[in-house]
Amino acid sequence: MSKNYAVIGLQWGDEGKGKIVDLLSEKIKITVRYQGGHNAGHTVIIGDKKIVLHLIPSGIIHGDTKCIIGNGVVVDPYSFIKEIKELHGFGIKTKGRLFLSKDAHMILPFHSEFDSIIEEEIRGEQKIGTTKRGIGPSYEDKAGRRGIKLSSLYNPEYLKKEIDYLVKIKNIFLKGINKSTLDSNKIYEDIMEIRDELLEYIADTFLIIQKAKENEDTILFEGAQGALLDIDFGTYPYVSSSHPTVGGIYTGTGIGADTEIDVVGIVKAYTTRVGKGPFPTEAKGEDEKILRERGKEYGATTGRPRRCGWLDLFSLKYSVKLNGVKSIVLTKIDILDSFEKIKVCIGYKYKGKMLDNFPTESWILDRVEPVYEELEGWRTSTYGITDYDDMPANAKNYIRYIEDFLKTAVSIVSTGPDRKETIILKEF
Repeated sequence: MSKNYAVIGLQWGDEGKGKIVDLLSEKIKITVRYQGGHNAGHTVIIGDKKIVLHLIPSGIIHGDTKCIIGNGVVVDPYSFIKEIKELHGFGIKTKGRLFLSKDAHMILPFHSEFDSIIEEEIRGEQKIGTTKRGIGPSYEDKAGRRGIKLSSLYNPEYLKKEIDYLVKIKNIFLKGINKSTLDSNKIYEDIMEIRDELLEYIADTFLIIQKAKENEDTILFEGAQGALLDIDFGTYPYVSSSHPTVGGIYTGTGIGADTEIDVVGIVKAYTTRVGKGPFPTEAKGEDEKILRERGKEYGATTGRPRRCGWLDLFSLKYSVKLNGVKSIVLTKIDILDSFEKIKVCIGYKYKGKMLDNFPTESWILDRVEPVYEELEGWRTSTYGITDYDDMPANAKNYIRYIEDFLKTAVSIVSTGPDRKETIILKEF
């Protein structure tokens, strides 16, 4: 039986999954994206080329790799076509290699409008920091049994009825807050203009995945965001609308629970968070500025500056257990090169007592006191190192400390954005 892999971010996203999926995809026939939408920005650096992928799996960079967008993803059809054209501009072929699940739900233009209204006008001071890409409202319609699948494009008459029904519901809300209502005919006509382009990629991806499983092809599953943004197990309500955790693979692809999947957990050497929500190890002042500027911590999709802080091993232990992580990929260790002392969080105190487990309640996380261990920095460049023996002693100590705390081996260390700037400690 072939071994399959999942690349899952263990923090609040932005851990560098794009580079690692790109690296692993060289030896893997199929990569599958299983949840999320086009707010995920996976940046891949190849020489002087910078490719930012929002929806399409990073494996598309490799000419022999098949890429699947699974049923658990919500798809903005306009963003999808735009991304394909950008890939074509880099000389990357997509026909016959890229497949959209017929069972994935569509994000239509008004979903982003609703996202913005709810975030800015209704939540107000309680806003959660959404990217306003319409992802949450699309998942909401899916759960409310009024969403529109890509398969509806096969039947224009049926699609028109679905759009009319959904628009009728949306207009009740818009009228209630004195907003302009939607024109269902315009929405239908617009989507029909790109229908043929979409139909070239829509497929029964369940069958493709099951066939690959029968052939014992190795499959790489790629998640968006990070484990702490899972709608059930994350820091609710400051989370995504889907399951970036390992469970999302099974519901988001139909691979089957009997499938053996080795989970590779991606961990940044420090911690970042975009948008609102609790962040116990958030750094202040000069430390945060150094992390942000050296790490170029700005959203690949939105350009928003990320909040930066020290490595939170207490939350990572939770994520490792939650996802059954077999090995760790440590990214951006070079960003810590200039620090004389480096903090790592080993626990939380709440009301004076040490907590046994990471709390998902935001109102608790807002009040916890992080407990730190201080480690010696290495004060020398690790940028671009490819041989572990060339790493400074204190950088090795930092890696060992992480391994000992998480009881999980580090298999890859990323020392720069390019795929070549990598230390491979364990071959996959």
